[in-house]
Amino acid sequence: MARVYVETTIDAPLDRIWAATQDHRQHSRWDVRFGRIDPVPGSTPAAFTYATAILPGVEIAGSGTHTGDRRTPGGGAVSALRFASPDPRSPIREGAGYWRYVPVAGKIKFLTGYAYRTRWGPAGRLIDLVFGPLFGWATAWSFDRLRLWLEHGVTPERALRNARTELTARLLFTVAVIAAGWWPLAPLAVLVPPHPHTPAARRCRRSPR
Repeated sequence: MARVYVETTIDAPLDRIWAATQDHRQHSRWDVRFGRIDPVPGSTPAAFTYATAILPGVEIAGSGTHTGDRRTPGGGAVSALRFASPDPRSPIREGAGYWRYVPVAGKIKFLTGYAYRTRWGPAGRLIDLVFGPLFGWATAWSFDRLRLWLEHGVTPERALRNARTELTARLLFTVAVIAAGWWPLAPLAVLVPPHPHTPAARRCRRSPR
């Protein structure tokens, strides 16, 4: 079973973080892993369906159940979910995870841990050597995108534009220095820190303390 852990600290009230993460309309805005999240009316526990576009016009769909509690000891909150995809194109067969909201020095430590099973047997486990780190990166990048929104007012849509602009600039820089024969400068495209208003997975913790 593959596992992912991501942690960030957000300087915003718990109510705002809870609303941005528990409302399916807001969740899909900042979480790059989901293109669409639709609740199933009247379900107990709360059920939902989701879809993610892997190519233009091509989606992988799945479903899950969700529970949440804002009355944990210490003034925090926690939610848990289970999810699965019957789509044979999905590298994930099923999984489960949690979100925790922990008050720390006037801020909220927002963290997730989840585990999933791959499909396609040994081939799926081999593919997960690449897919797993990419999935973890996407989770961390999304968490930082959420932080920028709630701390600095950088909407998820604007954050995505910032990321695209910065990626283009880094690629153009790399091409220019290679074309000019200045090979030693090429790594700067990766080493230069991202702009403060551009999401970056590197700002999140990727392993439990």
